[in-house]
Amino acid sequence: MKIILVSTSGGHFSTMRGLEAFWSQHERVWVTDLKKDTEVLKGKEKVYWLPYQGPRQIIPFVVNFPTALRIVSQEEPTLIVSTGASIAVNFAIVAKLFGIKFVFIESISRSKELSLSGKLIYLICNEFYVQWPNLCSKYPKAIFKGHV
Repeated sequence: MKIILVSTSGGHFSTMRGLEAFWSQHERVWVTDLKKDTEVLKGKEKVYWLPYQGPRQIIPFVVNFPTALRIVSQEEPTLIVSTGASIAVNFAIVAKLFGIKFVFIESISRSKELSLSGKLIYLICNEFYVQWPNLCSKYPKAIFKGHV
């Protein structure tokens, strides 16, 4: 199985690294922004470096969307997994367009409410994981399997 791993730097990237037991068993490609913490991927993993796309930033969303289309078209993944943040929205939409399974893992910091990205992705993803069990009653599609 070929996977595209999508996460921004910082906590989202740290969460994705916490899932290594899963993704290390598969062919994979990373999509992230270039920061000090994500530099660990250089020379070790195949990576697409995208400009940072902050929350509620429309211009970076528009700029990154064609790149997301190109990456997914070129890589032909079986699955796209994202831990956020806003760059995940681009890839969730592209996955839906291409009929590719998309899995989202919401941030552990979201204990009472979903992030904006999570709220948008919740509507179109195939699987949506939360790290707090109480969110499952508020969001019936959410799955709780513990903390990453």
